[in-house]
Amino acid sequence: MDLHLKDKIALVTGSSRGLGYATALALAKEGCKVAINGRDEAKIKNVAEKLSKETGTQVIGLAGDVGLTDVPEKLIQQTVDAFGGLDILITNAGGPPPGSIDSLDEAAWQKGVDLCLMLHVRLIKAALPHLRKSDSASVLTVTSMSVKQPIANLLLSNSIRMATIGLTKSLALELGRENIRFNSILPGWTETERVTELMTARATANSSTVEEETRRQSEQSPLGRLGQPEEFANAAAFLVSPAASYITGVMLNVDGGMYKGI
Repeated sequence: MDLHLKDKIALVTGSSRGLGYATALALAKEGCKVAINGRDEAKIKNVAEKLSKETGTQVIGLAGDVGLTDVPEKLIQQTVDAFGGLDILITNAGGPPPGSIDSLDEAAWQKGVDLCLMLHVRLIKAALPHLRKSDSASVLTVTSMSVKQPIANLLLSNSIRMATIGLTKSLALELGRENIRFNSILPGWTETERVTELMTARATANSSTVEEETRRQSEQSPLGRLGQPEEFANAAAFLVSPAASYITGVMLNVDGGMYKGI
């Protein structure tokens, strides 16, 4: 299927590794001009150069912590300055730390709000003037299957990401007449550095090994395994593309069937 992404312009935040990186790669392979983002300037520049060489597409690296108040607007402006517009915005960031109601203090909750909700709000608000000029505007918020099925010891993620789902659905309803689509992907357990970190924390808490914890988690999927980043990326590239032009307001699980609801 032709996704009609050639020469479209996208910003993918949190894309120096993991799901964000895989998504940026998938878009670039389709001929999309991509701005990627990460906190480490040297690393994100190197990743952008690697992606550009691998795909033959324009890829730029933008440094900045999207959890900080002033960074989202800067990233949007830098993307527009570099490419002349914006068609696709994918709002993604690393997840908040694990913890319980007793272990998480007020500062941790506030940081979680900035990371799991406000970065989406700030990026979207800054992007809207440019998206309104696009003939194929699309926004994808990256959340988690935890918004439908809470994950043990991830209280911040379970709680705050649900607000981003409300934001995504509300904007799909409110801005559909302006031909701006809003969707979200709810990834499950995927083989990324972030998941390895969580499995390591579990192994420490349970006096087991990362391999054993990964095996136990894999058994929760009907497919019997964790997902691969490129499997998430394939779904993301389709959802933001003109090929999905009549899909908006969708919260898509990409979790290997780990969510047990209907």
